[in-house]
Amino acid sequence: MATVTTSKKSCTVNPLKMSQPIGSALAFMGVKNCMPLFHGSQGCTSFGLVLFVRHFKEAIPLQTTAMSEVATVLGGFENVEQAIITIAKRQKPSIIGISSTGVTETKGDDVEGYLKLVRDRHPELDHIALVYVSTPDFKDAFQDGWAKTVTRMVDQLVTETPADAPRERDRINVLPGAHLTPGDIDELRDILEGFGLEAVVLPDLSGSLDGHVPDDFTPTTLGGISLDEIAAMGSACHTLAIGEQMQPAAEAMEQRTGVPFTLFDRLTGLEVNDRLIALLAELSGRPVPNKIKRQRSQLVDAMLDGHFHFGGKKIAIGAEPDLLWTLSQWITEMGSEVVGAVTTTASPLLEQVPAAEVLIGDLEDLEARARGCDLLMTHSHGRQAAERLAIPFYRIGIPMFDRLGAAHQTIVGYRGTRNLIFEIANMFMADGHEPQPDTWALPENTEHVGETALAAG
Repeated sequence: MATVTTSKKSCTVNPLKMSQPIGSALAFMGVKNCMPLFHGSQGCTSFGLVLFVRHFKEAIPLQTTAMSEVATVLGGFENVEQAIITIAKRQKPSIIGISSTGVTETKGDDVEGYLKLVRDRHPELDHIALVYVSTPDFKDAFQDGWAKTVTRMVDQLVTETPADAPRERDRINVLPGAHLTPGDIDELRDILEGFGLEAVVLPDLSGSLDGHVPDDFTPTTLGGISLDEIAAMGSACHTLAIGEQMQPAAEAMEQRTGVPFTLFDRLTGLEVNDRLIALLAELSGRPVPNKIKRQRSQLVDAMLDGHFHFGGKKIAIGAEPDLLWTLSQWITEMGSEVVGAVTTTASPLLEQVPAAEVLIGDLEDLEARARGCDLLMTHSHGRQAAERLAIPFYRIGIPMFDRLGAAHQTIVGYRGTRNLIFEIANMFMADGHEPQPDTWALPENTEHVGETALAAG
């Protein structure tokens, strides 16, 4: 059991945390033909826009109500109304996702009331879904904004379905956490399709932020799940929720539609993927495909090959709670020790992290705990700390702006876990502190050693 503490410093140094509105906007970007809208100042939106552009290396749809000092004091109805009308005329979205920010939450704008007035005054907007989420950036963090937004979309966009309604036996809802990349979602979809199951993913970043080149320019999101697909999620036979943060959304789905759910706190590692595959075999009524059996065998072999390099290593991790949980559990299973664990917000999982302490703090706190470690794991803002400490640095999470392919980083499933083992083990080997074959001692009787080694392969 870890002791969970909160940093008491007067200010944050080299922030690890990202705000709720950014997580909320990213969730909206997984919906087809959507325009995320920040209700706040232009600076709030510019920050999120730059962060996402640097991470995904893609054009990012994100708009603002452009609150000025006067509008903030007097109330932002006119700004919200004008923003929605302008977006509707110019971008023609199917849905506008509105996320609040610190400045408007401090003022206390009644955005739900604003939207009712907008609906009454502008019936021409009836065909556009307006989803508002309260995401003040002075509390909680990135994964909280994502989770609240997904829950809100379930409550507002999924059609209510009687518990005894007929179900599509080959359709599975997937509610991925904010820590899953488009590559992770693609991998999950491949696994489900191997059992003949159709994955309906909310939000689906694999369709909108996977780095593809579109046939035509669109000012809204390039792809993702459509409103019709969201509305029909009540016809699925089961829901998979990935990450503890997604439990409220899964519970909302079950309450609204009667679709049962299974929560996986992570999908990196051998045992958790065994449970996933067993569940999919049960739901589909099909045997495990040979391709997946072979991937499991490859993971077991990778664990055997890699544990020599992981054993006894000391690792420091800075990440959102669900990603911290995923990495710390997997690292421990591989024989390493988590000696530094820093996160951004509260979570029921933090006390179970396999470390002496979990600190809700910043990257300065992580750097202090990483002294003498063999590896530092966090997003790109940790690169200077790793340089100062002269230890290997593995980039994971958002933002990752100094490397290509962040959207395709994959750590879920047998295949994703296998590749993660190879990446980290290779970093340990390249660091120059691994034992070399020519230093290994041979047995005293070496007369037939070469022949025995050849016979063993």
